[in-house]
Amino acid sequence: MQRTLRKYWPIFTIPTLVCFAIAFLVPFVMGFGLSFTEFTTVVDAKFVGFSNYIRAFSGGTSFLSAMGRSVVFTIACVILINLFGFALALALTRNMRGTNVFRTIFFMPNLICGIVLGYIWQLIFNGILANFGQTLTTKGTYGIVGLIILMCWQMTGYMMVIYIAGLQNVSPDLIEAAEIDGATPWQTLLHVKIPMVMPSITICMFMTLTNSFKLFDQNLALTNGAPGNDSALMALDIYKTFYSRPGYEGVGQAKAVVFTIIVAVIAMIQLRATREKEVEN
Repeated sequence: MQRTLRKYWPIFTIPTLVCFAIAFLVPFVMGFGLSFTEFTTVVDAKFVGFSNYIRAFSGGTSFLSAMGRSVVFTIACVILINLFGFALALALTRNMRGTNVFRTIFFMPNLICGIVLGYIWQLIFNGILANFGQTLTTKGTYGIVGLIILMCWQMTGYMMVIYIAGLQNVSPDLIEAAEIDGATPWQTLLHVKIPMVMPSITICMFMTLTNSFKLFDQNLALTNGAPGNDSALMALDIYKTFYSRPGYEGVGQAKAVVFTIIVAVIAMIQLRATREKEVEN
C-alpha cells in the first residue's frame, strides 16, 4: 500500500496544488502587490507605497468601525451557534422517535443561498418592526441583531450534524463507567462527553468563526450596510470601498489584505487553542 502511494501520489497531489495556486496563491500575491499601488485596472497600477494602508486607517474611514462590528458579531455568532448546535445534537442523540426528520429540518437552512436568506429575513424583520413604526435600517443595531439571528438560523443545523457525529463516536463504555461511579448526567456531560468531542468542537469553532468574520452576501441582502454604513461588516465595507468609491481601488485592496491576515491569524489561534484540549479516544 505504501509503495503504491509513493508511486502515484503526484497524480492526486499535483492537480490539487495547481488548483490551489490558481484559485488562491496567485490572486493573493497579485492582490498584495496591488495594495501598494494606485490603479483602476491591473495594467495601469502606479506604486504609491504604504499610502493605501494609511488611508484605510486614517480619520473618516469606516474600516475600524466595521472591524469592531465584525468582532462583536463574530463573538455572538460563535457562542450562540455552537451552544444551540450542541444542545440540538444532545437532544437528537437520545433514543426518541423522529430524530432523522428533525435532523433534516434543522439542516435545511444551510442549503439556502445567503442572498436569498437575506431578502427573506429582511421581509420578516421589516414586517415585525413595522408594528412599532420601525424598519431594519432605522438603526445599525437592528441590522447587526438581524444578522446574528439569520446566521444562527442558517448555521446551527450544520454544526448540529458535526456535533452529532462526535457524540455518536463517544464510547458507551465510558458513559457506563461514569454512571457506575455515580456521576450525574451533568457531570457525565462535562467530564466525559465534552472532552471526547473536542475534535468536533474544534471544527465547529473554526467554521463558525471564519464564516462569521467573512460574512458578505447576507449582509449585502439584509441591510446593504444601512443606515449609512452602520450595519456594514468588514467584507461589505471592503466591497463598497473598492466598487463604490472611484480612486479608492488600492485602498480597498489594502483593506482586503488586512482582512485576510486578521482572519488567518485568529483562525490559527483558535485552532491551536482548541486542539490543545483534545484527548485521544
